Amino acid sequence: MRGRGTNEGERERMRAGPVVLGLVASAGGGVERALVERVAAPLAARGFRLAVTLTPTAARWFEHAGALPALQALTDLPVRWTSRLPSEPRPHPVPDAFLFAPATANSLAKLALGIADNQALTALGEALGRGVPLVVLPQAGEDQRAHPAFPLHLAALRAAGVHLAAEYDDAVAEIVSRAAD
Repeated sequence: MRGRGTNEGERERMRAGPVVLGLVASAGGGVERALVERVAAPLAARGFRLAVTLTPTAARWFEHAGALPALQALTDLPVRWTSRLPSEPRPHPVPDAFLFAPATANSLAKLALGIADNQALTALGEALGRGVPLVVLPQAGEDQRAHPAFPLHLAALRAAGVHLAAEYDDAVAEIVSRAAD
């Protein structure tokens, strides 16, 4: 895992071309607004090239809220949530780092266990395998966090080198730092 970077390190990396940031979101409450305003917009403003992948439920929520155009406007790459056909080209370049925000208890459990049953979890599982920086913002209710397996899932992700953030601003700051190294 890469260490914490400096502003100069970030500037040097950006000069070499935009860092491709895999931005993944699951269907946590408020995702339609928070992902655009608190995550994607600030990262795009810093020069990151966003490769956005949503879980199927998050995509449905974005579609219902009419929020997909605002998210799509922040990247030159397609916002995706379904897998491609074998004959189709890859819609995203391989990201240099990943931010998974928000990550619901369901998606966290699947990621920790290596279950890649949708495009978002497939991309994240591959990122873990490549060892690229990965920051995760868990979003789970009190009862979900009290489940006996929840701390085990978090521990498995930490052991794999994942940084767990406490809130959106922390997640953005951490991925900026890690991606710049």
